Amino acid sequence: MNSQRILMATMPMDGHFSPLTGLAVHLCQLGHDVRWYVGGDYGDRVTALGLHHYPFVRAKIVNQENLDSLFPERKDLKNTIARLRFDINQVFLLRAPEFVDDLTAIHADWPFDLIIHDVAFIGGSFIQQLLSVKSVAVGVVPLAESDEWVGPSGMGMPPRAGFVGRQYQRFLRFMVQDVLFKPCNDLHNQLRVEHGLPPVSGFLFDYLVRSADLYLQSGVPGFEYPRKRISPNVRFVGPLLPFSSNKRRSFTQADKVFCYSHVVLVTQGTVERDVEKLLVPTLEAFADDPNTLVIATTGGSQTEVLRHRFPHDNLIIEDFIPFNAVMPYASVYVTNGGYGGVMLALKHNLPVVAAGVHEGKNEIAARIGYCQVGVNLKTETPKPAQIRRAIQTLLTDTHYRQNVRKLSREFSQYDALKLAEQHIQNLLEKEALVAA
Repeated sequence: MNSQRILMATMPMDGHFSPLTGLAVHLCQLGHDVRWYVGGDYGDRVTALGLHHYPFVRAKIVNQENLDSLFPERKDLKNTIARLRFDINQVFLLRAPEFVDDLTAIHADWPFDLIIHDVAFIGGSFIQQLLSVKSVAVGVVPLAESDEWVGPSGMGMPPRAGFVGRQYQRFLRFMVQDVLFKPCNDLHNQLRVEHGLPPVSGFLFDYLVRSADLYLQSGVPGFEYPRKRISPNVRFVGPLLPFSSNKRRSFTQADKVFCYSHVVLVTQGTVERDVEKLLVPTLEAFADDPNTLVIATTGGSQTEVLRHRFPHDNLIIEDFIPFNAVMPYASVYVTNGGYGGVMLALKHNLPVVAAGVHEGKNEIAARIGYCQVGVNLKTETPKPAQIRRAIQTLLTDTHYRQNVRKLSREFSQYDALKLAEQHIQNLLEKEALVAA
């Protein structure tokens, strides 16, 4: 593949930015000129990767951390659907014109050949058509494309079998896509028309998947629901994970794990700041348990407070521990459902206890339950007894372990960066042939 000018573009959110970092560095190491458009503190992380950073200029930085402060009226929306519509409009759709302005200015200065963006970065689909550049969308969450065999994405509902079950799913898809979220579809088309683009039919999020020249789905088919069809531009590439240097980082308290029968690793990621949701009940569930070591990573949230509150010998509480270093020692992974962490756990043969509902985590938790590689608690605020029971189930029921081993073997067959590189190369070679 000849050297290309490649622009990465992502929403200013960790779950949208981090999964693309490994791919960006890989493409750069292949000799491509890779640059990144993203707002906020993520610019420092881009430059730390050795890449040129384009900041948001006209685009407003909106994410889950500042949404309520930017839009105080959001707090008055008590209805869940109304609030979700508001979030889709304000975080994603209404940012698209601003992204177009910034990306157009970047292209005038540095005419990139290809834009690689997370699927929620709607500016990618606009700029693909306005500037006639190729676009690669990356699925940083489970495949959200509609299908006759699955329910509407976002509800965290596993497929229902049989005629009645599929008719029910069909009714739900209609209600979600054509009624509840019709205002989002209408706003998307309004913005397209304002930019001289034709309106599109169907559901907004289906369009974002299907319109990309190439859609790289992070994950493997075995961690996805059975589907009647998948769009031809979709390619499963295995888990796209954050960039990690080749330096092996050790788990400094590894000797301690051999004093216990079981090791539980628990995390809430770096975004969720309320430690009472998952960290505290997990620590409470096993405090002073002589057989269980709990390793809790806080992401920097109240680490010292938790250490003071839980000084027990069988509890390790750290800001951050490299998962690749600690997961080989763990027996079970407890999480609020971050996609990358779940896939990494499954790669390490770890069954999962999932306690996530919002921001798409219910879809990840639902797949954990459906694939029987863990327990979906179906709540963001589990009780200590619920966590303890779920972990006991995973430790004693060999069926879960068998399923995890099977899925781990499937993960091992996918070299995510190499596969993504090959699919991108095929896309560019096809474009070169058409141009010739």
